[in-house]
Amino acid sequence: MTGIAPRTDASPPSRLALRLAWAGLWLLLAIASVEFLLAAYGKYRHLDSAAYGMFMTRRGWLWLHLAGGLTTVLLGPVQFLTQWRLRQPRLHRLTGRIYLVGMLVAATGATGLIATSPAPFAIRAAFAATALAWLTTALTGLAAILRGAVERHRRWMVRNYAVTLAPIIFRLSLPLAIAGGLAPSPALIATLLWCSWIVPLLVCEGVRRLAGLRRSARARASAGAVPLPDAR
Repeated sequence: MTGIAPRTDASPPSRLALRLAWAGLWLLLAIASVEFLLAAYGKYRHLDSAAYGMFMTRRGWLWLHLAGGLTTVLLGPVQFLTQWRLRQPRLHRLTGRIYLVGMLVAATGATGLIATSPAPFAIRAAFAATALAWLTTALTGLAAILRGAVERHRRWMVRNYAVTLAPIIFRLSLPLAIAGGLAPSPALIATLLWCSWIVPLLVCEGVRRLAGLRRSARARASAGAVPLPDAR
């Protein structure tokens, strides 16, 4: 019987550590998302809430943005459940369509808010760039799946969800910046708005490239496996 040198796949402990790391990341993301939803949406539950402020005359746009945004934040993680996606492809496609509709509703509301906002141009430009990145990543992912490019679709929807999380990241980063001694100026707010989606995109790309390098190393190691001597 001829043996083959063992493959250099990741050991069970390393796979367990990777799974635990991903589980921890999703847990932190879930906690941050729930806290954001409770805080950001809860303050608008009463029509006479002082939180409306300058949004009172533009609350229609605000409600559109909040309703669509809630849909994307809640449905986004569901789309990345691998086993569910494989076992329930029709449901995956249905929730994906709902996600895209929610995103378009939220983007419509955001467009109205930006167009009617009295905020400085730098802040409005940063919000507009976020909305454009959100739409671009989603539409690119949609075009990919319509052409049957599943892997390309997956990559672009991961990027899209990274942009979806921009409001959550911004809400976390602004208090940290202020606690660090920075004044909440229009320049700081605009910078954090840009960073809230650019940095997650860069992290996604870095992780993807590292995973690709790891897979390539495994493939080369497997291809270079040396046959063992005949054991007969």
